[in-house]
Amino acid sequence: MSDSEELKFTGERFTPECVREIWYEHYHRYGFAQRLVKGKQVLDAACGEGYGSDILAQVSKQVMAVDIDQASIKHAQKRYKRDNLEFIQASCTQLPFADNSFEVVVSFETLEHLQQQQQMLAEFDRVLKPNGLLLISTPDKKHYSDETGFENEYHVKELYQEEFKALLDRHWQAQQWFSQAMMFSSMLEKIGSVEQSYATDILDQEQIKTDKELLTSMYYVVVAAKKDTYMAVLPDLHIFADQQQSVYNHYNQTIRDYIAVAEKYVALNNKHEKWLSTPILGKIIKFLERGK
Repeated sequence: MSDSEELKFTGERFTPECVREIWYEHYHRYGFAQRLVKGKQVLDAACGEGYGSDILAQVSKQVMAVDIDQASIKHAQKRYKRDNLEFIQASCTQLPFADNSFEVVVSFETLEHLQQQQQMLAEFDRVLKPNGLLLISTPDKKHYSDETGFENEYHVKELYQEEFKALLDRHWQAQQWFSQAMMFSSMLEKIGSVEQSYATDILDQEQIKTDKELLTSMYYVVVAAKKDTYMAVLPDLHIFADQQQSVYNHYNQTIRDYIAVAEKYVALNNKHEKWLSTPILGKIIKFLERGK
């Protein structure tokens, strides 16, 4: 893809050209969503650049993707072409679809960008079939903003967990909640196993705690339905990784670069000390340093 075809990253809408942590977080959500949308009629609400809608369309029967930003929609229409994928400019608070149109509505990192949050959820409820699923995510204000002191200029109204749940409870009584965050860990995977069991050990103040929840929620990802009988069967833990291990490799390279710089500093400092110990040269260096 040429530079002219890439959508410029402004900080508000993710693009596939982003790297490291933000790339992992966004692709992980759509990878998780794939298992819920196979062979189904899907709405991707606030689709942004369109990469996620394309991921969903790989397995869905049909994906309708909407975003309020005209430039994003035009870009997506040009970049992602599938017979079962359509991009439409529209607001999530006023969707151009009939009641009961979709089996799954997906909307990641949208809620915090709107004041009309209840209106948006009411629209999702309207266009979902009675036995449909909502898959939605939003940052946890406590950990995303309060504890870090970070202020996202594009977020209009962030939510605490209880506030997010109160909004969802008005429409969907069955809910499965997932915490999402990046973490550094070592993994053991049973070779050849297809079972979805898992165990955790977490080191806390030099004590290993077994089967404790792994994550402090930076984001919440929720799957919601009208009734428990409509809820999908989901794994307790979902891990996303890339074969290139890009985040770890970046960390590893950064550490190695730091070590190399530190070693050069030590070598130069040792050479400096050696020069200072030389009678004539040492006097000249000390004289010059006093003149700084």
